Amino acid sequence: MSKKQKIETRKLDKQAKKEDKEKKQREKAERLSARQTMMKDVSVRLLWVTLLILGATVALFLLPLLGFGRFPVSWFCFGLGVIGGFVSIQQRLKKLSDEDLAHLDSSWVHIIIPPFFGGIFALLFYIFVLSGILEGAMFPTFVIPEFSKPPTSEDIQKLLLETYPASGQDFARLAIWSFLAGFSERLVPDILKRTAGKGSESDDDASNPTTSPEGE
Repeated sequence: MSKKQKIETRKLDKQAKKEDKEKKQREKAERLSARQTMMKDVSVRLLWVTLLILGATVALFLLPLLGFGRFPVSWFCFGLGVIGGFVSIQQRLKKLSDEDLAHLDSSWVHIIIPPFFGGIFALLFYIFVLSGILEGAMFPTFVIPEFSKPPTSEDIQKLLLETYPASGQDFARLAIWSFLAGFSERLVPDILKRTAGKGSESDDDASNPTTSPEGE
C-alpha cells in the first residue's frame, strides 16, 4: 500500500470514528429527550390524578363538616396520605428505569395507584394508632367516645364523628404520620407484617401452653 493510500485510509478511519461518535451523541440526546418528555407526561398525569382524588376527598370531608359540624379526622388522614404518595413518586421518577417510566406513561392505572395507596396506608395507620396497637410518645393519642352496653349503631357513628386527637400536639403528630404513611411505601406494610407476626406467635403460645412441673 502506497503512502498516499495509507493517508487516505487514516482519514477514512477518522471520519468513520467521528461519524460514529456523533451518532452515539445523537442517540443519547434523543433518549434523554424522550425520557424528559415521559417524565413530564407522568408528572402532569400524577398531578391531575392527585388533584382529582383530593377533590373527591374534600367533598367527602365537607359532608360531615357542614352537615353535622364535625371535623372528619379519617378523611383528613386520607388526604395527607394522598399528598405523601404523590410527593414520594415524584421524587422517585428520576431514579426509575426507562422501561418503568414508559410503563407509567402508558398506564393510567399505575398512575392512580401511588397517591391512592398513600391515602389507604394513612387510613390504616390511623386505625392502628386508634386501636392502641401503636403507642408511644411519638404517636398521637385520642379522645374516644365510650360505647354503651350493649353497643349500638349510634356508638359507631360517634366513634367516626366524635373521635379527635387529645391535644394540638397530637393533631400535629397525626398529620405528620399520615403524610409519612403515604410517603413511605414500606411503613404501613411493615407494621402489618410485624402485627401479623405477633398474632401468629400468640396463636402458637395458646395452642402449645407450657405445663408446669408436677409436685414431687
